[in-house]
Amino acid sequence: MSHDLSPWRLSVAPMMDWTDRHCRYFHRLISRHTRLYTEMVTTGALLHGDLPRHLDFHAEEHPLALQVGGSEPADLAQAARLARQWGYDEINLNCGCPSERVQRGAFGACLMAEPALVRDGVKAMRDVLGDDLPVTVKHRIGIDRVEDAGFVRDFIGTVAESGCTVFIVHARNAWLQGLSPKENREIPPLRHGVVHQLKQDFPRFTIAINGGITTGEQIAGHLGAVDGVMVGREAYHNPVLMADWDARFWGDGTAPVVDDAWRLAIEDRMLAYIEAQQVAHGTPWPHITRHLLGLWNGQPGARRWRQVWSDHRLKALPVREVARQAHAARLAGSPAPAAA
Repeated sequence: MSHDLSPWRLSVAPMMDWTDRHCRYFHRLISRHTRLYTEMVTTGALLHGDLPRHLDFHAEEHPLALQVGGSEPADLAQAARLARQWGYDEINLNCGCPSERVQRGAFGACLMAEPALVRDGVKAMRDVLGDDLPVTVKHRIGIDRVEDAGFVRDFIGTVAESGCTVFIVHARNAWLQGLSPKENREIPPLRHGVVHQLKQDFPRFTIAINGGITTGEQIAGHLGAVDGVMVGREAYHNPVLMADWDARFWGDGTAPVVDDAWRLAIEDRMLAYIEAQQVAHGTPWPHITRHLLGLWNGQPGARRWRQVWSDHRLKALPVREVARQAHAARLAGSPAPAAA
């Protein structure tokens, strides 16, 4: 692998209720080098909550970033201490989430209207961490319906006064009123060109693009204009998309042949992981296998395979027995019988 490539060349986006530690372990089996992110964790949860639940991860997940939500510099500084203590490779500040719940907590996309506050929060984290690990910011290209590219340029310019040099930019505005978080991922128009221009405006900074990227060809095109690409829901729903990333975009080895044998090998490693999690933590297998449901997308019998894994009546069975039933259904083309 070339050491000249940006650590942010490819990453999987932080996604609430999705990119938990089990999802990340699964993704790591498919790509060794792609940067992974936690779900957003609020500073309140870190200061007052169950730290192992929020911060624990498997050593195989590196390189791994902790994404935090918050706005108070002192709280963010403590989050940075915890990120270092728990062994993360990066701490990322969420300035892009548009949900009303996040706005009430004074963080997420609404922080784009307060760039000086973001600057101060990032500086507080950098003061704690020094050169131990990078502090990065994920944000939108604007808020509400104002589509002046100067807004995001000024935001980056102000935040950069903290010493931050890595910006991950979702190429849509966040409409803070009138849209759900799901609608905010679909209705505000994508403007990838704005992010490309930011790289021209800030050539010494690392600029990664996020939003609406679903194919390897699109990734390759964006990498001609920016330093990195962050893929979100497509990587989750179609994880096989990542199978050639190490070879194609990191220059590491030869891309695998994505056939039934490859899928079965990935699945078998996940089954071993699930069994270890059950022994160590008592984790019910459906908490983990929900992240695997895209593994056979597009293959004959995939729907039947998913139906078996999603059948709550089977949750008391050993996970390898469920796997056996799932593949029997996939090969037979009909759902396997449920447990009595």
